[in-house]
Amino acid sequence: MTSGQTAVEVAERWARVEGVRMRYLCAGSGPALVLLHGLLGYSFSWRFNIPALARHRTVIAVDMPGAGFSERSSALECSFRASANRLLSFLDCIGVGPFEFAGTSHGGAVAMMAAAIANQKEKRLQSLVLVAPVNPWSDHGQRLSRLLSQPVVSALLRGLGPRVAAAHGILLRRLYGDPSRIAQGTLEGYSKPYRAPGGLDYALRILSTWNTDMRELESTLPKIAKIPALLMWGSLDKAVDPASAEILRRKFHHSMVKIFDGVGHLPYEEVPEEFNRALVDFLNR
Repeated sequence: MTSGQTAVEVAERWARVEGVRMRYLCAGSGPALVLLHGLLGYSFSWRFNIPALARHRTVIAVDMPGAGFSERSSALECSFRASANRLLSFLDCIGVGPFEFAGTSHGGAVAMMAAAIANQKEKRLQSLVLVAPVNPWSDHGQRLSRLLSQPVVSALLRGLGPRVAAAHGILLRRLYGDPSRIAQGTLEGYSKPYRAPGGLDYALRILSTWNTDMRELESTLPKIAKIPALLMWGSLDKAVDPASAEILRRKFHHSMVKIFDGVGHLPYEEVPEEFNRALVDFLNR
């Protein structure tokens, strides 16, 4: 926080969507900016961004059902389209009208699908920010999803339980371009919601339909081509290939790409000040 700025109050709130209690964080005022986390993330992922963004928007950072501290339900379908519809139902539930999306990784794919659905009848979505979104032109995630969705591998992962922190530690170091930037408390924050048995079920069910979802996402992109878009990537991203950024950019009529040199898959927490400046500049255009 710079001199003269007051602290931003971040409120924890709850809504019930499709029978599941859903947690979200809310801060700021003005037009709505919805932040959508990645596969093993939750609203905690945006802890370094919410205060800065809340000075320009009403920021809504969700824990999708099955992730973070929202309720889990084995009855929920986890495809991109089902998740997108659930997200839009949530926004209807809390009374959000026109809005902007910022989605990262898996959340970026869900944001693109939700954008297409939201703008079918009315131009409800104003702009789209995609942070290393999974997409059909990066085969990293497709290879990983085929491995992790194998029954034997899935069973081993479901049994991690209290040992999930060790797995998260390995993953975090891989996702950062410079692991020395991992802030104190990051590992504990990411691991806490997933320590209970069954905490990884949601992620594994997402992976089970990953490649089918990717084909549907590709066919959906022409429907959102006119939405202004900002694509943000770390140059050292090992999860979603940075080379796919330019291919995806060409799918939008009005778009730009911001590459963070020497940064991995999580630029919003690895270089948050630079990330926040770029995002605010885009929102204020």
